[in-house]
Amino acid sequence: MTGPSGSLVLVPVSLGDTPWTRFLPADARLLAATLRHFVVENAKTARAELKRLEHPAPLRELDIRVLPEQIDDAALDTLLEPALAGEDVGLMSEAGCPAVADPGARLVARAHARQIPVRPLVGPSSILLALMASGLNGQSFAFNGYLPVADAERDQRIRELEDESRRQRRTQIFIETPYRNERLHDALLAVCRPATRLCIARSLTTDDEWIRSLSIADWRRARKPDLARRPALFLILAG
Repeated sequence: MTGPSGSLVLVPVSLGDTPWTRFLPADARLLAATLRHFVVENAKTARAELKRLEHPAPLRELDIRVLPEQIDDAALDTLLEPALAGEDVGLMSEAGCPAVADPGARLVARAHARQIPVRPLVGPSSILLALMASGLNGQSFAFNGYLPVADAERDQRIRELEDESRRQRRTQIFIETPYRNERLHDALLAVCRPATRLCIARSLTTDDEWIRSLSIADWRRARKPDLARRPALFLILAG
């Protein structure tokens, strides 16, 4: 097959309540505003994001399709039909860059399999922004997603990540559901060794942005940060 003229365009979205001018280059926003087909995680939040991007078309006229949790190649091909027919398709995550710690990677992989060009646009990645601001090792790092919910399993996972960080000199990055942020903060201070460095990056790119990087020993002496119900990333580097 010869390559189709349509592309899969990876459209970054906001990390919070922020005007598009603060997180997206004008050229990227302009291209996103030309798209009429979108594959998204959640249609309601995608429409809100397209409104934030000041998409010129009435939202009801846009083709917005939801990426199911369980999906096979045939269903992925259905989502990519406009690209196979020569029209660009936008892929949007719930927050930040699509296909990075995001189920949209499956659609990107299928686009490559069908020889559909993939075009990533510049935009915010909470993982990279937190790493940039942490002062931890940016040469070797791993994103580990969510830690286990149960206290004992979570604490064991923290120990494992800290041990690997010590052996590999690797920054370990993870997230938590916002309403459990404070529990994770307390667990890190209880479980990690005093010399381990911890960075917490809250509400990135918003007016509520707050980033601090200290040793565990210093965190134990510091005032407890306000993390309740705010998106945050946690990064550790063992000393």
